[in-house]
Amino acid sequence: MHKAGFVNIVGNPNVGKSTLMNALVGERISIITSKAQTTRHRIMGIVNGEDFQIVYSDTPGVLKPNYKLQESMLQFSKSALTDADVLLYVTDAVDSPDKNASFVKMVNENEAPLLLAVNKIDLIDQERLESLVAQWKETIPRAEILPISALHRFNLDLLLKRIKELLPESPPFFDKDSLTDKPARFFVTEIIREKILLHYDKEIPYSVEVVVERFREEESIIRINALIYVERESQKGIIIGKRGESLKRVAMSARKDIESFFQKKVYLEIFVKVEKDWRSREDKLRYFGYNLSE
Repeated sequence: MHKAGFVNIVGNPNVGKSTLMNALVGERISIITSKAQTTRHRIMGIVNGEDFQIVYSDTPGVLKPNYKLQESMLQFSKSALTDADVLLYVTDAVDSPDKNASFVKMVNENEAPLLLAVNKIDLIDQERLESLVAQWKETIPRAEILPISALHRFNLDLLLKRIKELLPESPPFFDKDSLTDKPARFFVTEIIREKILLHYDKEIPYSVEVVVERFREEESIIRINALIYVERESQKGIIIGKRGESLKRVAMSARKDIESFFQKKVYLEIFVKVEKDWRSREDKLRYFGYNLSE
């Protein structure tokens, strides 16, 4: 008997969804920073065993949209509710059950088996944990609640065991050697965007999109040309920095991680271009690969 299914990870920003996804997959599929809205797309990570295939989906944190990019991010989260074989709702030690109550209501009314992971329990005592579990039990009565620490891998074995038990009988959806549904270029753009999130403050990281214009793999090297889009000229100046130092720092840091990801030498060139108000322009968002609700 072979089991396979889609395990979709949803929840509020900064509760540790991407850290959990990477821990469950055993590979660094999703980028991680301490900033909210780090994940913008729905990213799949595939785990294969002899008699099972788990297709995890990491999704953007649920938020109230302020512009069209955030509307698309919310659509990715909502779409995860429609095709889940197992729904994995992630919360943490400081997250409140009444935050984004309308989305929580949708989760509670969903028919897929629901596991609710209370993450970062290493940061609270037993009394606080019991109080949180009681609150969530009242808010989402149908949920099976599991306290975990994704960072310290506490209770992940139990979580994986329950996921496998809940998977439906099915042949695999992807080849058994697949790790993700995303192309190589996607991970290059995500690694560069992660470095921008880490190296710049305030609004800059949220005004940036990255596109790979050239990805040419040769025998001993991968040659990559990438373009960073910003919304204003002033942002372009900040990204590049004095004498180009800031951009060089991002490129060097990104190149090391890209080499590690592909296990191959990389030549990386990055340029910066202004695309006015791209976060609110449907034509640009579609070009960048975002889903927009009709």
